[in-house]
Amino acid sequence: MYRGLVEELARKNDSRILLAVIDGLGDISIEELGGRTPLEAARTPEMDRLAAGGALGVHISVARGITPGSGPAHLGLFGYDPVKYQVGRGVLAALGVGFNLKHGDLAVRINFCTLDDEGVITDRRAGRITTEKCVELVGMLADIKIDGVETFVIPVKQHRACVVFRGNDLSDDILDTDPGLVGHRPVPVDGSEKSHRVVREFQRKAEEILKDLHPANFLLMRGFALHKEFPSFEERFALDAASVALYPMYRGVAGLVGMNVFKCDPEDLSGEVKAVKKALRNGHDFVFLHHKPADSAGEDGNVSAKIRAIEEFDRALPSFLEPGFDVVCITGDHSTPCPMKLHSWHSVPVLIHGGPQRWGYSSAFSERQAIKGALGSFMSTDIMPLLLASAGKLAKFGA
Repeated sequence: MYRGLVEELARKNDSRILLAVIDGLGDISIEELGGRTPLEAARTPEMDRLAAGGALGVHISVARGITPGSGPAHLGLFGYDPVKYQVGRGVLAALGVGFNLKHGDLAVRINFCTLDDEGVITDRRAGRITTEKCVELVGMLADIKIDGVETFVIPVKQHRACVVFRGNDLSDDILDTDPGLVGHRPVPVDGSEKSHRVVREFQRKAEEILKDLHPANFLLMRGFALHKEFPSFEERFALDAASVALYPMYRGVAGLVGMNVFKCDPEDLSGEVKAVKKALRNGHDFVFLHHKPADSAGEDGNVSAKIRAIEEFDRALPSFLEPGFDVVCITGDHSTPCPMKLHSWHSVPVLIHGGPQRWGYSSAFSERQAIKGALGSFMSTDIMPLLLASAGKLAKFGA
């Protein structure tokens, strides 16, 4: 078991912590908003109230100038060095839908996409097809057979699915076939190892099945990863942690570190409220809550939709807090600026309320106020020590 300084000092008490992640929260100045960001333009009276009585700062997901994927960004928030603990999106997607991964399985995330007649990508998400359509497409791919491996294709949500290859001597040294931008061709799978051969054959057979369909006539693969064990959240931080998320990938990264994953019924904010309350009733003292729509809006470049997503979360916040948390942190995993339509390296605003804070420095939750806030600028891996300390869960170091 890994034992660092924080792990040595972590102790249990009755305090309860909420880590609420508004995915893709951070943004940059937008001309149509008069130079404001969506967070600054949104009406957020509940988060502003917490900001006035708490402390703000900004976190850096991986390193300055480095743009993180969602997996590394969340691992950083959970206190795991995302460079040391690397994991691909495929493993997270498979775990998120409850697939029983085995040691050595090779998993990869799929995006169903649209190619034009020249083989150029015109839509990386195939118009965000419905989950029902995704299930139908996965059923068409389920019979693909490849010598030397077992192949499992699993639907995830909307345009997302994943494939797991099970066999001996597999590796994850494979580049994404997703170039990350429209107007480009899929990246070819180069390499002579067994895994390269297997992935190329799967892609070729999938192409034959999908080529005459619309809008999902091809697939892109990203985040190749072998499954391996991680030190658990409870072992490291003495916390009985729960996860509440609608999207499978985020349930996956929570499950990877040993959080108890709660399903939401219905699959909306009201279902998440019910799940948070259930987690607390079941004795969990740490809850990770995930809100996705702000990130999707940022990737679409839809400023008004991102504002609505932030306001939607703010309206639901009192219901999440009603059962009682001693320390509340609201942040994002990374920035997804609307003008860029991509994840970015920009620092992410952080709000911590509860415990002995240097409050009174801020009056609203926004990028500008967070940059000037009492917490300053710090790495995402520092969030867990700050929350533990705020909740009185870290012992004094030394005499």
